[in-house]
Amino acid sequence: MKRCMFLLFSLFVAISLAGCGEGSQPAKQSEQSSTQQPPSQSTEAKSEKATSYPLTIKDSTGQELTFAKAPERIVSASPAETEILFALGLGDKVVAVSDYDDYPEEAKSKPKVGGVLSPNEEAILAQSPDLVVGGISMKEDVVTKLRSLDLQVITLRPKVVQDIMENILLLGQITDHQVQAEELVSRMKADIGKVTDAVKDLKPEEKKKVYLEFSAGWTVGKGEFLDELITMAGGINIASDTQGWNPVSEEKIVKEDPDVILFAQGFTDEKTGETLDQTIRKRSGWDKIKAIRDNQVIGLDHNILSRPGPRITQGLYEMAKAIYPERLK
Repeated sequence: MKRCMFLLFSLFVAISLAGCGEGSQPAKQSEQSSTQQPPSQSTEAKSEKATSYPLTIKDSTGQELTFAKAPERIVSASPAETEILFALGLGDKVVAVSDYDDYPEEAKSKPKVGGVLSPNEEAILAQSPDLVVGGISMKEDVVTKLRSLDLQVITLRPKVVQDIMENILLLGQITDHQVQAEELVSRMKADIGKVTDAVKDLKPEEKKKVYLEFSAGWTVGKGEFLDELITMAGGINIASDTQGWNPVSEEKIVKEDPDVILFAQGFTDEKTGETLDQTIRKRSGWDKIKAIRDNQVIGLDHNILSRPGPRITQGLYEMAKAIYPERLK
């Protein structure tokens, strides 16, 4: 069942550019506006924060990698990691991306190396990269195969928002962009602070029950950053008594009677032509749910919501605004 859920969510990643991963947290290598414009840095600050090479790090799989110098040719096989690299001002170093990379705009014109689960080995090798970055959807056997081809492959598998920020710092260190990484993380923390400050005085009885459907028939429980975002936004995830990604129990949702239903916007059922919110509203008995009666079925951009990259705090803000519009204007 777990394997089935992994494959289904990985398919969702390939469509919505999110992902699902296994539990290792990234190595800590250093101590938002979630804009994709790279942070600025002074010459003095740059020299103080310059990475010392050779640099040895461990990625989220525990693999140890050593870099003799800052990578000059980077292949990113994951949309979230591509966003991080561009946000750090490394767009000129990114020589190829996955088929699903569409943000920022400049990423669309980069050569493509295939899907996020199993990118094309020949396409990657053709770019002569000195760094390949994989996300939480890249299969472990694929990582092993790429490394057997003498490629420097780092995989990032964030489970919580802190992991995402640590990944940014790690990539900043590897690429000698530590100042930009620290500035970006600082802005993300400021974004988080705006949301948590807005909801911190909510009384227990004022907290709204939230149901999130990230893909048709699937929701998320404890141990994943989407559940964490709901909590940070001041909501109560009605699926928090489950772990990881789970198929929806329609009866359970009716029984829990959420105040707000959030869904990943942009999906259409190929057979019926229905959007996800139409599917949700038409389910048997769901017309009795408070969120549907009060028209609190709210779509959020599926990329911003689900990509564990620099825009995740923007996703947090949009989520909090959907739940408590009166507190976040």
